[in-house]
Amino acid sequence: MARGIFIAVIGSSRCSEREARMAEEVGAELARRGATLVCGGLSGVMAAACKGARSAGGTTVGILPGNRRQDANPYVDIPIVTTIGEARNVMVVNSAQAVIAIGGEYGTLSEIAFALRDSIPVIGLNTWSLSRSGRLDESIVVAVDARDAVDKALAAIQA
Repeated sequence: MARGIFIAVIGSSRCSEREARMAEEVGAELARRGATLVCGGLSGVMAAACKGARSAGGTTVGILPGNRRQDANPYVDIPIVTTIGEARNVMVVNSAQAVIAIGGEYGTLSEIAFALRDSIPVIGLNTWSLSRSGRLDESIVVAVDARDAVDKALAAIQA
């Protein structure tokens, strides 16, 4: 059991059905392991992950960009209103000990960058890959499925 563990799940507010399924599975797996799920609190990957966590009895935290608690997806247990727009991406990743990125667009890429800059492990499921000077940068740990992603996130926290 992973008491006191906070793991962020990041991804687009518009996602594919496959990404939504992966996110829901990740959320459920996090809850089964006793981790608290942190996310941006809106739709898409965030809502799917929260739905999975809630279905497995977990706790979800949504760090919202706007000024209305009502904007949180219906599976957020603890909505945090920031009024700072996308700058809240820094808060999302820095509220967690590890990050699981699922799919994603440029907002997700910014969260990945903030996490890596701050030495927070990033596990990727069907998400961005990075390169520097034409060489693969392996900073994002690639996972093959939800269980693998959660295993790798928990292992990175313990390391």
